[in-house]
Amino acid sequence: MPTFTIISCALGVLYNDAVPVLVDSDPVTWCIDVGQIEAKITDRTRAIMPVHIYGHPVDMDPVRDLAEKYDLRVIEDAAEAHGAEYLTHRGREDERWVRAGSLGDLSTFSFNANKLITTGEGGMVLTNDPAVADHLRTLRNLSYRTDRRFWHTELGYNFRMTNLQAAVGLGQVERIEQIVERKRWMGAAYTERLKGIPGLKLPIERPWARYVYWMYAVELEQAAGLDASQFAQNLQEREVQTRPFFIGMHAQPVLRDRGLFEGEEYPVADKISRQGLYLPSGMALSESQLDQVCEAVREVLT
Repeated sequence: MPTFTIISCALGVLYNDAVPVLVDSDPVTWCIDVGQIEAKITDRTRAIMPVHIYGHPVDMDPVRDLAEKYDLRVIEDAAEAHGAEYLTHRGREDERWVRAGSLGDLSTFSFNANKLITTGEGGMVLTNDPAVADHLRTLRNLSYRTDRRFWHTELGYNFRMTNLQAAVGLGQVERIEQIVERKRWMGAAYTERLKGIPGLKLPIERPWARYVYWMYAVELEQAAGLDASQFAQNLQEREVQTRPFFIGMHAQPVLRDRGLFEGEEYPVADKISRQGLYLPSGMALSESQLDQVCEAVREVLT
C-alpha cells in the first residue's frame, strides 16, 4: 500500500491482523509508485492496495499484472475517485476506458461529506465475487447467519447504512456525469489561472487517466522559499482556507509506536507532505470565488 494516504487504509490492514507494507509515491501523480511495488512483495504478501490519490487513478494495468504473477488480491481504494476513469489494456485490441473502482478484486468508495457523492458518512465495497459479496453482507450486519437467527460463528460489525442515507446517495449517482463535469471544469479553471506562477507545481493528468479533481492539490517547489504550512498561513490572511496533504503512514506516531516502519524512508512522500496543500474545491465553489483564490495564490508567490 502507499505510505502517502489516509490512515484508514492502514487501519483496515491492522484490524485484520495483517502488516501494512509501504511503497513511496509517484512524484507526478502522488499515487503509489507502481515501479516500486514488486520489490516489496514476499511470500507473505497477500494483497496490493492501490489508492487513487485526490481523484487521479493509479496506473492499474501493471498492478494487475503483478497480482496475477504473484497470485495476489487487488484491493482498490477509490474513495477519492468517484467517476474517474482509466485507460486499460493500452495498445491492445481491447483497449478501453473503465471507471475507477472496477479494477480490483474488491474496491472501496467513501461517502464522507467531502466526497463527490456523499451520504454524510459511510461508504461501499464492490466485488464481482459472489462468495465475497455474501461474506461482506454478513460482516456489515453483526455476522447474523441466514440459517439461525442470533447464532454467531464470526465476529461482525455494525456497518449498515440507513435507507435515508442510501436514497440521498442514489440521487447523486443519477447525476454523476454532471458532478464529474463540474469537478473537471474546476480543475481546468484552476490550472489555466495558476499556470506559470513560479515555484508552484500544478496537478498533472496522465494521458491514460481522467482526473476528477476531488481536491485541487498543488505542491510548492523548494524554489518558492516556503513550505505548505507557511503558504497556508499566508493564504488564510487573505481569507482563503486550505488543507494540508496527507502525512505518510511511516511518520504516524500511532503506527511507529507499534514498531512499524523502523528505519524506513520515503523521500517523495515526505516532500509532498511538507510542500503540498489543497485549494478550495467544493462543489459549491463559484467562478468568482475561484478567481479570488487564484489571485491570493498569485499575491503570495509573485
